[in-house]
Amino acid sequence: MDAQTPTPAIDAALGQPRLSRRRRRLLTILAVVVVAAALVWGLLHLLFGANRVETDNAYVGAEVAQVTPLIDGPVAKVLVVETQVVKPGQPLVVLDDSDARLAVAEARAALGQAERKVKGYYASDTALGGQVSARNADIVRADADIASASSDLDRARTDLTRRQNLAASGAVSGDELSTAQNRFATAQAALAAARASRIQALANRTAAIGTREVNAANISGVAPDQNPEVAAAQARLAVAELTLRRTVLRAPIAGVVSKRQVQVGQRIEAGNAIMSIVPVDRAYVDANFKEVQLEKVRPGQPAVLTSDLYGGGVKFHGKVRGLSGGTGAAFSLIPAQNASGNWIKVVQRLPVRIDLDPAELRRHPLRVGLSMKAVIDTSAH
Repeated sequence: MDAQTPTPAIDAALGQPRLSRRRRRLLTILAVVVVAAALVWGLLHLLFGANRVETDNAYVGAEVAQVTPLIDGPVAKVLVVETQVVKPGQPLVVLDDSDARLAVAEARAALGQAERKVKGYYASDTALGGQVSARNADIVRADADIASASSDLDRARTDLTRRQNLAASGAVSGDELSTAQNRFATAQAALAAARASRIQALANRTAAIGTREVNAANISGVAPDQNPEVAAAQARLAVAELTLRRTVLRAPIAGVVSKRQVQVGQRIEAGNAIMSIVPVDRAYVDANFKEVQLEKVRPGQPAVLTSDLYGGGVKFHGKVRGLSGGTGAAFSLIPAQNASGNWIKVVQRLPVRIDLDPAELRRHPLRVGLSMKAVIDTSAH
């Protein structure tokens, strides 16, 4: 065999050092890449991660509006179905309004009667003033009658006295004397009647003045349409009309109909909720952060959220509204009691309310109770 020709054994011996050097070089490069990546990650975490807190223990919530009737009544129509989107003021349920319409008609008639009665007060004021003047004229006439009766009495007295003086001498007959006495008695009676008439005229004037004062008290200081009797009738009509309007239950806010619990023909009672309206365009998120994450969390800080419904490709932006006044355990139905000797400390979570951008909610609606992931930037104070 030629001495210059390498054998397989020699080739293998020569190739092993070269392979070892190549492997060491690759391992060195890999180690450098790992260290560099660790340094970059550490630097990014130092720059950004230290100012971020996140949790996937977050859920969508909303200020749900309860639709509650304010009057009792049977249901005539149900105009919406579950999951339907409604606008503010949109009719939802119509109650039978027969009784309410009759009450409005009755109240309107009562108002008309009150207005006519009050107008009568104003018309009567002039008439009562005329009655007072008439009673004053009666008093003047009575005074004149008294004066005339007094004159007649004086003449009758003088005539009777003269005849009585002549009767002793026989110059006057008994009939003449009797006639004079009768005229005197008649004059006395006429004077008494005139005086009684004056007393009656005074009483009539007092009664007329009192009646006018009572009427004046009903109309003084206010216009006819502001009279208390008219105002009371107007209030009763307003109550009847309000009751009629309440036979139509309308959506208090815009949202989605949920938990509908009413059917046609059912009699509903005031105060019992018959459905809910969920305002999906005003939803918020309650993110339950660990207590050790909340040192730098403040109201107004920006947050980025993702939903399991849309995935990470759709991001919602919001701001921290505030932190709850207590942990979920403290507000639970049965709060935790740590008085026993085998107590184990558990990290508590505190709800943080995050308001979402309404424009983003309109583009990607959320529903109450959906899971979310929330990240808060705590660098913004």
